[in-house]
Amino acid sequence: MARFVLRRALQSAVVLIGVTLVVFLLLQLVPGDPVRVALGTRFDQETYDALRERAGLDQPLPVQYASYLGHALTGDLGVSFRTGQPVSQIVLERLPATLSLAVTAVLFALLVAFPLGIVAAVRSGSAVDHAARVFSQFGVSVPDFWMGIMGILLFAGVLGWLPPSGYVALTEDPGRWATHVALPAVTVGLVTASILTRFIRSSVLEVLSADYVRTAEAKGLRNRVVIVRHVLRNALIPVVTVVAVQLASLLGGVIVIEVLFAWPGIGRLTFDAVQARDYPVLQGAVLLVAALFLLVNLLVDILYARLDPRITVK
Repeated sequence: MARFVLRRALQSAVVLIGVTLVVFLLLQLVPGDPVRVALGTRFDQETYDALRERAGLDQPLPVQYASYLGHALTGDLGVSFRTGQPVSQIVLERLPATLSLAVTAVLFALLVAFPLGIVAAVRSGSAVDHAARVFSQFGVSVPDFWMGIMGILLFAGVLGWLPPSGYVALTEDPGRWATHVALPAVTVGLVTASILTRFIRSSVLEVLSADYVRTAEAKGLRNRVVIVRHVLRNALIPVVTVVAVQLASLLGGVIVIEVLFAWPGIGRLTFDAVQARDYPVLQGAVLLVAALFLLVNLLVDILYARLDPRITVK
């Protein structure tokens, strides 16, 4: 196991270096001068030249990339063109908000999708099955920003139960955090739940037709025992992949939802950085998202070995 984790860590390091190169090259194609945008109405040639020199933008592109990569390997992702703060500090300050939203949304999605998908598969063709398929189709078809707007209008505007936007840290006030995270988490969670419901239903249906399940039923085992011991354990393996992909995507920031609900996460940070041409912040945010994806994939590979003894990691 240790050798497997070490090998994957080295592979991840190579991938992250590749990500920095691709992002660096793509940013060179973006129109606009980031230093000119950062100065705004305070522009004067002397200050402009000094800031370009400080940011290293007066150097050739290979030198700029080599300098960025060298500093990034030590944890220095540069400073923001807008605020002058270290990029590593900025992205780490935004990470808790994204983590709380992503984890809450995935937990909500699992609470909805697992019972609905399992019951729909076990009672295939029933009213519950039809309702599950309609829910799944609805969730993947309706834009999440529309559901968010409807939620704001209903629960914040008409009923007045929840705040329409804003963020309170969990460690600061758990009660207020819960009221603020409810609307964005449910909005994102409904989309995730619709995707998971479809996969869980399909996976359980496939396992239900397996020979070992029919053998267990022929032995006279109760239906609940067959479902829990034989069906769910094997049906979970492909579902874990989908859950991991959804979680990693949410950890990368749901830009539309975070902007809609004024949620100060990675997605909102990326959106603001693109608008302000703040290249160091944008590079830092993308690098963090890539690292989170690689970490989630590593954890999924290890979890596979726990769920299925036939899978080994070496």
